[in-house]
Amino acid sequence: MNGMKKGTMNVLRGKVTPSIAIAVVAALLAGCAPPTSGKSDNVLTYLESAWFNNLYPPAAGFYPNGGVVNQITDRLLYQDPETLELHPWIATDLPEINEDATVFTFDIRTDVTYSDGTPMTAQNIVDNFDLYGLGDKERLFNVSEQISNYERGEVVDEDTVRFYFSKPSPGFAQATSSYNAGLLGDASLKLRSEDFGPGNAVNVIASGPFVVESETLGTDLVLRAREDYDWAPPVLEHQGRARLDGIHYTFAAEEAVRSGALISGQADMVREISAPVEPHLKNHGIQVVSASTNGMSNQLAFRFNHPLLQDIRVRKALIHGINREEILRVLYSDSYPLATGPMASTALGYTEKAGEYTFDPELSRELLDSAGWLPGPDGIRVKDGQRLSLWINYAQPQPRSKELVTMAQSDLRELGIELNMVAGDRATQNAAVKDIERVQIMHTVVGRADYDVIVSHLSLKRRDALLNNAGDDTPVDPTLEELLSTISSTADAQGREAASHAVQDYLTEQAYVLPLFEEPQVYALAPHVKGFDTEAVARPSFYSVYFENGEDEEVTAKEAKS
Repeated sequence: MNGMKKGTMNVLRGKVTPSIAIAVVAALLAGCAPPTSGKSDNVLTYLESAWFNNLYPPAAGFYPNGGVVNQITDRLLYQDPETLELHPWIATDLPEINEDATVFTFDIRTDVTYSDGTPMTAQNIVDNFDLYGLGDKERLFNVSEQISNYERGEVVDEDTVRFYFSKPSPGFAQATSSYNAGLLGDASLKLRSEDFGPGNAVNVIASGPFVVESETLGTDLVLRAREDYDWAPPVLEHQGRARLDGIHYTFAAEEAVRSGALISGQADMVREISAPVEPHLKNHGIQVVSASTNGMSNQLAFRFNHPLLQDIRVRKALIHGINREEILRVLYSDSYPLATGPMASTALGYTEKAGEYTFDPELSRELLDSAGWLPGPDGIRVKDGQRLSLWINYAQPQPRSKELVTMAQSDLRELGIELNMVAGDRATQNAAVKDIERVQIMHTVVGRADYDVIVSHLSLKRRDALLNNAGDDTPVDPTLEELLSTISSTADAQGREAASHAVQDYLTEQAYVLPLFEEPQVYALAPHVKGFDTEAVARPSFYSVYFENGEDEEVTAKEAKS
């Protein structure tokens, strides 16, 4: 795992333009300079575009959260980011699963300790999953969205644990490999939800290769390597202590600052590089790494229960009225493949639907005409005195969401459809997407390397991107909910794949979504950074990273300190 895996990462190289360089210098002069690169002291300086807000593992879906949790926690299983196969980690083998996937038995290591010196025991592992699977309302912990139908855990003996489910839960094995199921020490399991927030990072006790050493609220986080770490997934080439001595996370919201710091040698690695900056970095010898998130395509979800979207002809007009290819050409790069279905082509359960999403504005006009929506005085279509005016969010964590929505607005305006963008910060956007009167089209994506990702995205008991919940968990479209339930309740992989295909067929037939592109996470690395990889949904993994000197040799911890 020293090198970057083919098919998982695309490595590009580039240089910066004068305009970006000027912006960087201005930002640095304004006092935004990040710390010096760690090549000499074997500490990797990593710049983040946003700051973590919760280090509780089931809440680590936000990339800055997962970017920390993935370094400090271990899991029962390990998922290969390229093949998506599961391998032992804290568990000594893959689990024994009963025929209907309601009982999972794991044999576990007995030589693992947490960073406070306490042992990882069978009881501790059961306590972790009891919390993640059942939640705790009093302490404000929700049930992990990746764990369904959990009943209880059981200590069989000192090196065996067993988990019971009320219904088939075939996705549980993969769930145990995710950073969302990162194992915590007993002390951390006693904390409240707010205790995992900013300012409390040093209190998160786990068993991973790195330990939180210090935190400056909202700006700075330092992890150090754990000297006695010796229980990495056996499938990894590197074993034992992490190669780096530490990781220095620094908040740098401006992309010009992040890119400039990397080029000037003040940082070793940054996250969130926009497509226009990629070619500038290429020619400057910077590695640009695009890692697949292996889940749902970046897409527009049409809330079909809203009066303006109940007619399938209107939904189909939206699908054929947005020029996806032009949006990708103008806003994105080769790191962002055009979506060919509701799921990314690298996702488990993917089926191709490329021909269903062609740009055909004339067809869109015919569909709108036939549905009774005719152009009004200002060009916006009207029916029974109502304008065809819809609202859409912009998803701040998603790449160039606001620009994408702006281009979609222009395309749809040509058809006589008014598309309004919700204003406001991330909290405002998150609140708006829960209300069908405020957002009828949701710009959305979910990453998870399991068949259940489409369930997480659309089920009314999970994220419910289509707002299919009519109240009291009663679906507006029961067929969709039944199809999703089949994925979660089918025990064998072949059956789950077929069930996933059925959901994607239905989404396409009903014109419920418009897939846009396969969303990656894009990182930029200084030339001396080697061995970088991500986990299966593109959160960074620093365990195998090392620095290389000019003679193409690894800079070890001992050499860096001498």
